[in-house]
Amino acid sequence: MLNASTARDAIQRMSGCRILVIGDVMLDHFIWGAVRRISPEAPVPIVEVTKETTFPGGAANVARNLSAFTPHAYLMGRVGKDSAAGELTKLLNEEGVN
Repeated sequence: MLNASTARDAIQRMSGCRILVIGDVMLDHFIWGAVRRISPEAPVPIVEVTKETTFPGGAANVARNLSAFTPHAYLMGRVGKDSAAGELTKLLNEEGVN
């Protein structure tokens, strides 16, 4: 069983490692709001949007999480040439993912 001391030791040893994450990268887009009614045309909720958030998803999320433990987290994947790709690249750069 993993205890706090063992976990701390493992994290400290990881800080010097270089880690490459290879996989599908995506931008997760969350829409937050409240449902006030159901559409009369179809049984679907009508959402009043209160906020929208974006986060790295897939392998990009794994690399982002690793970057909290080591400055040597690297990500290899493909992105498109659209605004989502630009937003994802910006978020990853801010998080220190290479």
